[in-house]
Amino acid sequence: MSVLGVPGTMPKCELTRVYVWELPVRLAHWGVALSLFVLAATGLYIAHPIAILPASFRDTYSMGWVRTIHLYAATVFGISVVARIAWMFMGNRYSHWDKFIPMRRKRWAGLGPTLRFYLFALRKPPGFVGHNPLAGLAYTAIFVLYILQMLSGFALYSAMANIHSPFHHLGFLASLFGGLQTAKWSHHVVMWLLLGFVGHHVYSSVLMSTVEANGTVESMFSGYKFVPPEDLVYSGYLFKERREMHALSQQAGNSGSR
Repeated sequence: MSVLGVPGTMPKCELTRVYVWELPVRLAHWGVALSLFVLAATGLYIAHPIAILPASFRDTYSMGWVRTIHLYAATVFGISVVARIAWMFMGNRYSHWDKFIPMRRKRWAGLGPTLRFYLFALRKPPGFVGHNPLAGLAYTAIFVLYILQMLSGFALYSAMANIHSPFHHLGFLASLFGGLQTAKWSHHVVMWLLLGFVGHHVYSSVLMSTVEANGTVESMFSGYKFVPPEDLVYSGYLFKERREMHALSQQAGNSGSR
């Protein structure tokens, strides 16, 4: 006998195909990812204009072209970040803001087991379909860095913007960083922090996709994950809770067979 809705008592079946990441989420994700690499490459050249181009280009307007590409990439980056933040309030439950800032006791309780999984102390993660609590908190910090990077970028651009440009009036942002030099330093440091996050993000995505075999990496192209049906009922259940519920189901089964 099985108890309906109790983890560990459902009949074994194949993974369920779930639409997790909607199109705006995927577009924003790849917009940020691609623009970030362009921004890093052009930003390094702007900060350190070493003659890395062929000799035939050294006398051309190379810095102007690099700055222009940097500006267009920054536009894509800003639009992508703003769109993703907006979708935290407009999208489905997997992209909602409470998946980034844990508001429920279960998500707070899931921080420890998720960390233990990343440290290879647990063989399986606690079964969150969307962002797990630890990843959600990490992404919250990353969005703070995104906003900081955008503000410092506006501060730097305001110093060279045309006097009639609306960006020229954003010069007050430089004072928030303590001056243009500090804003430039902040812009540079945050870039390296974001690149470091990219490396960890790729690693953790491949790890989760390999261990869970749920198409984590592929879902950022298709939007679909393949998850156990019980993860949809008890998303993020802890192993302790699962054992307790399983024991409860066994007791119910024993009493029902009498």
